[in-house]
Amino acid sequence: MEFSTQSSASLHQIKTSALAIGVFTNQVLTPAADVIDRASNGAIRKVLKSEFSAKSGSHLVLRNLEGIKAERIVLVGLGDQEKYQAAQHKTAESTFAQYCIQAKLSEAVSTLAGVDCNGTTLRQRSSGAAQAVLAASYRFDATLSTKAEALKLTKYLQWVPRTLVSESKAGLEEGTAIGKGVNFTRLLADLPPNICTPSYLAEQAKQLGKTYPSLKVEVLQRKQMEALKMGSFLSVAKGSVEPPVFIIIKHKPAKKAAAESAPLVLVGKGLTFDAGGISLKPAANMDEMKYDMGGAASVMGSMMAVAELNVDHEVIGVIASCENMPSGAANKPGDVVTSMAGKTIEILNTDAEGRLVLCDALTYVERFKPAAVVDIATLTGACVVALGHINSGLFSPDDSLAEELLNAAKQSGDSAWRMPLDERYQEQLKSNFADIANIGGPAAGSVTAACFLQRFTSAYPWAHLDVAGTAWRSGKDKGATGRPVPLLVQFVLDRCQQAK
Repeated sequence: MEFSTQSSASLHQIKTSALAIGVFTNQVLTPAADVIDRASNGAIRKVLKSEFSAKSGSHLVLRNLEGIKAERIVLVGLGDQEKYQAAQHKTAESTFAQYCIQAKLSEAVSTLAGVDCNGTTLRQRSSGAAQAVLAASYRFDATLSTKAEALKLTKYLQWVPRTLVSESKAGLEEGTAIGKGVNFTRLLADLPPNICTPSYLAEQAKQLGKTYPSLKVEVLQRKQMEALKMGSFLSVAKGSVEPPVFIIIKHKPAKKAAAESAPLVLVGKGLTFDAGGISLKPAANMDEMKYDMGGAASVMGSMMAVAELNVDHEVIGVIASCENMPSGAANKPGDVVTSMAGKTIEILNTDAEGRLVLCDALTYVERFKPAAVVDIATLTGACVVALGHINSGLFSPDDSLAEELLNAAKQSGDSAWRMPLDERYQEQLKSNFADIANIGGPAAGSVTAACFLQRFTSAYPWAHLDVAGTAWRSGKDKGATGRPVPLLVQFVLDRCQQAK
């Protein structure tokens, strides 16, 4: 897919298969819509009065308008002008992108990013446009006997005034990288668990290292993890015949000063299938537990985007991956294991395995002396109960880091909500037989899970993203979302900007 900027021609003189023009409700025209309306003798105002309400997410196609060289004018509803914000802009871009793909167009031009939108910049809106097109182009056919029809749309242009071309191009570049990372994340997560095993994730990480010169990849096997005394992580892996892997992906910027700065570290939970172990999950919807590696997939996608953009900051992605299966060798409720940090853990529920995997990964990353660590995990059903499928749960004892991540969430449209992490919740994790229990009871389940992880993060600024409600969709639209790649990449880009 080629993304570029168009600025040389007046809107009514642009030759294209489709030209996107945004309009608000109550017949309020954007500047671009006003230009087209004047050139077409009031064609837009006529349809706004008669048949098009311009609600957010709607569109209307006008063909062969007099005075207009574009074959189609696609009116895209923006909703109420006073309520037009990043979410509505994202919907508008997605609406036009989906139309272009469904209509099997080979190229198109959009003016939507030029519409002023509360709290956003043109660069952010341009990034959103590229992400919307790439999201609409995603097709999963890896395990289908009939492959998806090849996409016709290969060229997407964005029209802006000449003075804004550089800002538009920068946004399209960022959005293209993020969109690629999101689609890579979706593909990994959507693959069935008999294909996307821990070893498969490791191979995909190595392939990233071959594709992008800035990435260096190392994969630790069981014996190396045993030498590191990752007893908590390995206890989860022992119930499966699939070998565990520990993946380290390092992005090293070319500039020496940037390469020597303290790195940002992303840690992903990589349970390529979670049956719950001895504490077996109910059969209904258990197939969706292939998505329990959503955190790992998002780290892979984020590292791809970071490498695509070749950001001026060292970023390290760490993935702890295994399966959680019931067997004669599996963890049992009541077992006590010893983590890499030396803390003993009483396993009261083998289905609370994500924290057992992550705690050793969080101890391992101390060696990088990180500027900040963010772990990403489909950790708890309790977070879905608390926040549904809209916001990812954000936990951090560090107000500054939490604020950075919330700002990145707002800028990227990849929303998150900060959850409490009070010391009083730690009381629920007390054990009579170990330093800590792996569950704290049904009350505040997502909070106590985060409290468990917090005990292994005293050496650096840390935040935890619980994406159990946002990493995939269920029902007829079942599939991975690619979240929170946009949030994570925006966080990295913001840190780069701060460094400058």
